[in-house]
Amino acid sequence: MAAVTRWLTAPVPLGRVAAFRTLVYVFVIADVLFFTHWVRAHAAIPGELYQPLLVGRLLPLPTPTAALVYGVFAGLLVTAAVAATGRWPRLTGALVAVLYFQWMIIAMSYGKVDHDRFAFLIALAVLPTIGRARHGDRTRSEATGWALRVVQLAVIATYFLAAWAKLRYGGLEWITSATLTWAIIRRGTFLAELLLALPWLLILAQLGIVLFELLSPLVFVLRERWQLRVVGFFYSFHLVTFAMITISFLPHLVAMASFLPLERVRPVVRTRAWLRRRRGAATPLGAGQHAGGGAAGHAVPVAGDQPVRRPGEAEHGPPREESA
Repeated sequence: MAAVTRWLTAPVPLGRVAAFRTLVYVFVIADVLFFTHWVRAHAAIPGELYQPLLVGRLLPLPTPTAALVYGVFAGLLVTAAVAATGRWPRLTGALVAVLYFQWMIIAMSYGKVDHDRFAFLIALAVLPTIGRARHGDRTRSEATGWALRVVQLAVIATYFLAAWAKLRYGGLEWITSATLTWAIIRRGTFLAELLLALPWLLILAQLGIVLFELLSPLVFVLRERWQLRVVGFFYSFHLVTFAMITISFLPHLVAMASFLPLERVRPVVRTRAWLRRRRGAATPLGAGQHAGGGAAGHAVPVAGDQPVRRPGEAEHGPPREESA
């Protein structure tokens, strides 16, 4: 049990969760504006068409109205923008988690449920447990390690449970079925359509998908270098999936960044350093010009400026004559 606890709370740098938190909250803004903008259309749908998910019935959550939908939309934009800056991380993070959860209930209670948001919802739920964290901070924290580990577990559970669902409802016949053929016919790109002439390759692809999903938990027993390579394979798998049948899994990909050493990517720190360099370059001392300004060889006093002297020279004046 102690070994499991140590594994769950293995400390990681605070800078990692700071970068991950910014990534997650920026995606929330992009999501409600672009990727799930269609949820706002539910504001005009009659209430009798609303069939809430089980969690929506248990709580219970209100039937969506125009005021509720647009209120959640506006609330997410404001709170996620503040949370992305790292200010009041517990309060703003908790508000984003609650509002986005309601946004998903509104989205998925009209007949369509996506499973690419499970790990992302878990990320929103655990991020408020972490207090202040600065980008680039290498200080290690067990609380940070626990939060990111929970997100990682949710990411891998998404893969493993997807394979379990395939075998539970489709049996082994799912592997030899025409699932990918149907997906390509329905929404495949020109690249995928080339594979329709190779049905045996599609069968092998389905076998590979099931094996990949079933074996995905093994990522936790790998050393960091190999673990990152496997996570890179996960990302490449989704890239190929999007290129073939235009399914992106964007929220899942954001959550999967919990595996990455994001503390090494410091956009805020690097941006500040770049701005300081720019400000320094914009106000250089002119060639042959003193700090006070003026033509070359003529020092001009400026209020609050430091005296500019040559050896044996008084403040902004000619050289003193030595008395005999």
